[in-house]
Amino acid sequence: FFRDSASSSSSSFIIMTAAVEKTKTEEEDATMSTTTETKKTDPPPPSHPPLVTAIYRLEGLLKQSSSSSTTSTTTSEDADYWKHPPSKVVKRWLGTTSGTAQKATLATIVEATKLVLDPTSSKGRELLLSSLKDDDDDAMMETTTTTTTTTTDETQPTYLSSEASREVEAWLLSCAIRLLWKQQDKSPSDVAFRLAQQSVALVEGYLSVPTSSAGGLFPLLARLYRYQSLVASSSTELTVSLRPTLVLAHGTATQRRDVDTQATLLNLLLHDLLNASQVEQAHKLWSNSTFPADNKGVPNNQLCRYLYSSGRIQALRLEYSEAFSSLSTCFRKAPTNTGLGFRLSCQRLLIVVQLLLGEIPNRQQAFSSLKEMTKELEPYLALTQAVRRGDLSVFASVVATHAERFQSDNTYTLISRLEHVVVKAGLRQLQMAYSRIGLDDVSQRLGLSTTGSASSSSAASAEFVVSKAIRDGVVEATIHHEEGYVESHDLTNIYSTSDPQKAFHRRIAYCLTTHNDAVRGMRYPPDAYKKQLEASRGEDSVAAQKKKKKGKKGDDDD
Repeated sequence: FFRDSASSSSSSFIIMTAAVEKTKTEEEDATMSTTTETKKTDPPPPSHPPLVTAIYRLEGLLKQSSSSSTTSTTTSEDADYWKHPPSKVVKRWLGTTSGTAQKATLATIVEATKLVLDPTSSKGRELLLSSLKDDDDDAMMETTTTTTTTTTDETQPTYLSSEASREVEAWLLSCAIRLLWKQQDKSPSDVAFRLAQQSVALVEGYLSVPTSSAGGLFPLLARLYRYQSLVASSSTELTVSLRPTLVLAHGTATQRRDVDTQATLLNLLLHDLLNASQVEQAHKLWSNSTFPADNKGVPNNQLCRYLYSSGRIQALRLEYSEAFSSLSTCFRKAPTNTGLGFRLSCQRLLIVVQLLLGEIPNRQQAFSSLKEMTKELEPYLALTQAVRRGDLSVFASVVATHAERFQSDNTYTLISRLEHVVVKAGLRQLQMAYSRIGLDDVSQRLGLSTTGSASSSSAASAEFVVSKAIRDGVVEATIHHEEGYVESHDLTNIYSTSDPQKAFHRRIAYCLTTHNDAVRGMRYPPDAYKKQLEASRGEDSVAAQKKKKKGKKGDDDD
């Protein structure tokens, strides 16, 4: 009896499970059919151009940062862990939209201006449309009209809110200035310069009114100043000096605590003074001004430019050790994926400074680190080989062959100081090869007889050169004036001198500097990510309410 009842119950259970599975499959088929029908019937989302999409993303980021800064949290110290200032948000957004800005054209800028900027409240809209309309030719106007007619049919203009309108105006103006600067062969340069001046005045007017979100304009204002100086320096038609304007703007940025504009303007002033060969004025500005610290959010590009200008000033003032330290740090911090021209100019100057220090650069590190620019460094490779050889005649021929190249690279002044380095290298080789050598042979080996020296005899000029090298400690020898030869002393053990200690100290200082920079870059508050995540989810406010309720209960119990 039990066996029959168990079999009947199992068969009924199997039948019930099969029915349930059948109903589930029917429901799934029905839901899938309804979703496919809704997908077919739903209209596709409106498609925007890449420039407009990036603008709307900036608006969302700025709204999120402003709302997060206004939300109430437990304490102000906790809020500082996750609150992002507008300048930091704009910097990150500029880094992600660099490709979109490079692909932009004047037509797309006009289109984006008409779609996102409100004509009733936006001042930059009128400035953009009037400047680009005057500059565009008939072909450009035809492309703009066709693109605007096709886009207006698909997407209607949705104007920006007040949180992002000023930042978008400044960004579109900077993109327009960059395009006009690149198209100088098609358009006059005064159009780009006039637009840059008006853009800077517009953004400065916005910053004159103190608001909580004014920090978002700081990186954009720095970019506008940089484009303005680029247009003024690259054009031969413009004779306007921007130095007084940049000095006043630097003082205003310092008082405003605008780190981006302050660093950019200081680099522009140093670059202008160095190009005008005013080394003493550049040194006074460099020594009396303070570059913002790394922990204040200074862009890495501006820090590299400042280190390059510092190394150039120090090299021209015969401070070769400090110049080598600044230039090596600049080359290490420079970006490797972009800016090959900047890294090349830094490498050229670094090679010359290292030669002035009496050191021969490592061929694998100095001339093979930039594989794309090895052909550009061929004159400096020949210069290094001439210095290492220690022959003044070969050195003079190399300098004469590549004189125009060295002058265009702004290294000819420093290269002209390498004659005494060539003489020192030649004398060291002669000391290692000969225990006694005549002064005439010294003059012939060093090439002193072909350099047109002021003395009447090559032996007399060689005697003066050797005596100066002995006084400076380059070689250890004795000059026999009557016999006319130089007798070198036995080579001393270098480990008995302080040279290894100095080299070891220099390497340790470099390693410690690199370690301190790495530790400073990884410094962050404890549990900052957790607090930011909780704040974004609204868990801080819930926890605060729970604490308040517990406090009220405790007061009632008391």
